[in-house]
Amino acid sequence: MIARRNELEQEEGRLAPYACKAAESKGREHPIPPDMLRTDFQRDRDRIIHCSAFRKLELKTQVFIPSAGDYHRTRLTHTMEVAQIARTLSRALSLNTDLTEAIALSHDLGHTPFGHAGEDAMRACMKDHGGFEHNMQGLRIVEQLEERYPDYPGLNLTYEVREGIIKHDTDYDKPSACERFSPGRMSTLEAQATDMADEIAYNCADLDDALKMDYLIEEDLREIAWINELFEKARRETGTTSRDKFVRFRAIGSLYDAHVEDVLNFTSAQLEKSGVSHVDEVREYPGRLVDFSPALKQKLRLLKDFLLQRVYLHPKTLTNSERGKRFLSQLFHAYIENPKLMPFKYQKRIEVEGRHRVVCDYLSGMTDRYLHAQYRSLFHPEL
Repeated sequence: MIARRNELEQEEGRLAPYACKAAESKGREHPIPPDMLRTDFQRDRDRIIHCSAFRKLELKTQVFIPSAGDYHRTRLTHTMEVAQIARTLSRALSLNTDLTEAIALSHDLGHTPFGHAGEDAMRACMKDHGGFEHNMQGLRIVEQLEERYPDYPGLNLTYEVREGIIKHDTDYDKPSACERFSPGRMSTLEAQATDMADEIAYNCADLDDALKMDYLIEEDLREIAWINELFEKARRETGTTSRDKFVRFRAIGSLYDAHVEDVLNFTSAQLEKSGVSHVDEVREYPGRLVDFSPALKQKLRLLKDFLLQRVYLHPKTLTNSERGKRFLSQLFHAYIENPKLMPFKYQKRIEVEGRHRVVCDYLSGMTDRYLHAQYRSLFHPEL
């Protein structure tokens, strides 16, 4: 008990008044004895890392399909980058890094194979059957679908981590929290830091990957003056005028730094201005406190529009996206027509949860590789 008591006492000493302390957690749905070495949020982090849904992220698409190369981000490496950036933000703001890390590591557990294209296909398939949204699916995974403990379903995470999953909010994630998570209230600062880290990660990494995979060349970046300036500065600092990987590394690193510095400066001013002094006041505050400045948001709009037109709508990206949608949609309808094609454990759940929801759970939990193999086995066994 000494180690646990010291950890809780250190939280009180090192965290800001508005941070979320483990001792003040709203707890778990199924009470468990305290751990001798870890706080509840540290315990959540470890449960997430060891669950099967987390491991599957290694073979799920972020933007570029895993089979397209060996160096670009997958959903797992994206998640690790989000956790790293979120910890940096959280530590600098004297927030609870353990809670932040747990939310960051779990924020994408509900994603389908084939990225947002897969989510679009699943949403269309489930339109008249309860819908699909990956935040809600992530919550469903940690509360019901993971099978780790004999006494209860799911991972039995704390309220604060589950709240961070369901309220995850970026340009590409629009939450619809259920009543038990108070949809009209803000999430913790730790969850808000994770939202910002997610945006930082995909803004920078998608540009980096697109350059690495020759979807873009550096000359294309002249369309965005502030990004081009980062690359020009990197060329001067590295002493080269040609395309060079060290120029890209330096420029992308500067882009990360610019995001993080802006969030920390703007958020620090916001926190001082707001006067919040407890996590309950954070939840009642009428808006985000951890955020980009208006000036950077305007610049990021240019970058996001550029990435949309030149990367996300690139013919190669669209080709892979359309293929993934077709795989998922055709398998969905095949399993709906004949659920006996699914493993027995899914068939057993149909009577309680309905055929469509069970098929949705089965497909959304697949990796890209496994879904492709199932599609080929069912529709093209000759290949």
